[in-house]
Order: sequence, then structure tokens, then C-alpha cells
Amino acid sequence: MLRIGPYSLPNPFILAPMAGVSEMPFRVIAFKMGAALCPTELVSSQGLMRTNQRTLKYLRFDAEVERPYSLQIFGGEPEAMTRAAVIGKQYGAQLIDINMGCPVKKVTKNGAGSALLCEPDRGATLVRDIHAATGLPVTCKIRSGWDAHTLNYLQVAGKLFEAGCAAIAIHPRTRAQGYSGRADWNVIADLKRHFPDRPIIGNGDVKTPADAHRMLETTGCDFVMIGRGALGNPWIFRELLGGPPPTPEERSELVLRHFAAHIAFVGEELPAVRSFRKHLAWYAHGLRGAAVFRSEVNQLDSAEAVRDSVHRFFLSAHVDPHAPEEEQDVDYRAALG
Repeated sequence: MLRIGPYSLPNPFILAPMAGVSEMPFRVIAFKMGAALCPTELVSSQGLMRTNQRTLKYLRFDAEVERPYSLQIFGGEPEAMTRAAVIGKQYGAQLIDINMGCPVKKVTKNGAGSALLCEPDRGATLVRDIHAATGLPVTCKIRSGWDAHTLNYLQVAGKLFEAGCAAIAIHPRTRAQGYSGRADWNVIADLKRHFPDRPIIGNGDVKTPADAHRMLETTGCDFVMIGRGALGNPWIFRELLGGPPPTPEERSELVLRHFAAHIAFVGEELPAVRSFRKHLAWYAHGLRGAAVFRSEVNQLDSAEAVRDSVHRFFLSAHVDPHAPEEEQDVDYRAALG
């Protein structure tokens, strides 16, 4: 049985927490497509502790669909992280996920994200204190190490599990690599060999259903976390469970539904139109005429104009077998923080 803490999950496929992507509207879509768990994008512990209204917006979730609701927080100071987790629980969080993998300098310079890999004891303290204060299961997302000379994922995982961590997601690149190069799946397999009875979530370079199944088979991990492969393609979760790829009509309807939910989530039309452009680029990836469509919608500032363009393009768009793979990397590194 697939479990994280007290929660049974219906399958091993999890949406990765991605900044500007894993907001409530997209999480709801992913859940409805079959994802077993969809953590929030990384949320600042300092912002929560100060009850910053912009930060609190990220706590919104759909209680009917998002079960269990996993809140990812980041920060380096145990008291702030603990208080943030308590606030998260008050807003409905059922799982607290600690970000120990973000490689971005503005995060690591404050002792958060990947910087915690350099201080495994501090990471363990966060797990222990948050669980004690909230009573909620605590999970962690880590990397293989700070750089090629400090591949300490086994040490970090040991400390975290000893502190009571309910599951560990590992992205098998170092902080120094960022999102470049290839993810070393041997790291995932090694982590599972050392902790065979603990839930291990593999992450990295899963772009297709075949990749996800191969990761499960070759590494022995319990769950697969999908980031890049879900950008503009929430149907990947349906396909992983044996469902069909989307028809043009389905694609058009879902993009429009996501757009409407995004406008409601943001609360203002113009900012929502602009922030949804990256989603439109991802949804168009691999379809004939995608470049022309992206150029068109990037000039549009009204929701009505975007809806008209989406309707025209996606109802007639077909898969382009010659589409360059790198197109899907538009804003990907920024999304993963």
C-alpha cells in the first residue's frame, strides 16, 4: 500500500512543487487528472509568520479535491519555520513539506533551500520541531548534495528520517548543477537501497509516462514526482493510469477552464492574463503553429482576446513530431525556483 504518514495514496504519481505553476488552479486540474499528491509551490516561512497577504494567498486550496493538502514551506530559521507550519495547519494543511532543494541564490543565502544540505542537523531540527508543534506528517525535498564534492544525500536522509520525516523526495542533481545536465537516477536507487522501508520519491528528468514507469522499475522508488513533464500537460497523470491523450476539444476546454480559474485566483484580469502566458506556451508545446500562437498571445492584454485565440488555436492544433524539445524549457528553471 502506498502511504505517506497516515495517508493512503491511490497511485505513485506526484506533481512537483513549482513556483508560479503549482498554484491552486493547476493543482486541482492535476488531482482531477489522477495525480495522487500535489504539494504547493514553495511558500516563504517569513511571509507566513508576518501574515503577509500576498504569501497567505498561496495557502488557498480546494478542500473537496486536494486531499491530502500538502504545503511546502522554505526558510532556514527553526522558530520561523515552526510558526509558519502552525499557520499552515490553521489554514488546512495536512502535510508539511520542507524545501531543502531550491538552488536559487536568494533562497540559499538565507540558509534555506539547498543550503540546508550543508547542515543536516539543522534540517533534522526543522523536521522534529515542526512535527512536535503541528502533529502533522513532515516530508522533505532534497538534492544529492551541494556540489560534486559533497554528495551527502545518505547522511542528510538518515538525519531526517531519524528526526521523524515521513517521506523524502530526492532530485538527483547537486545545488551547483541547478537544472543542467542529467539527473543521476542511481542516486535515487542508492537512497532506496539504504532506506528500503521508508517512502522515497524520485524526481528529475521525467518528461513522459514511459520515463515515470522506467524510474519506478529501475530505482525501486515508491513514488515518482513529475515537474517538467506536467508543464502544459496535466494529461500525463491520466495517461500514466492508462487513459488516453487529450483530443483537440479536450485540450481547448481545459486550457480555457484553467485560464478562468487562474483569473479568479489572481483576482485581477491584466496581471492574470500576463502571468498565464507561460502556461499557454507550455500548453502549445509540441503543436503545429505553437511559435506563432505564443507570439500572438504574448501581445494580448484582455481575457476575451486570449480566450478567442485559445479557442481558435487548440481546436485546430495537432501534434508536431518535429517540435524541438527545448521549447518545453521556456521558463522551466524559473518555475522550479
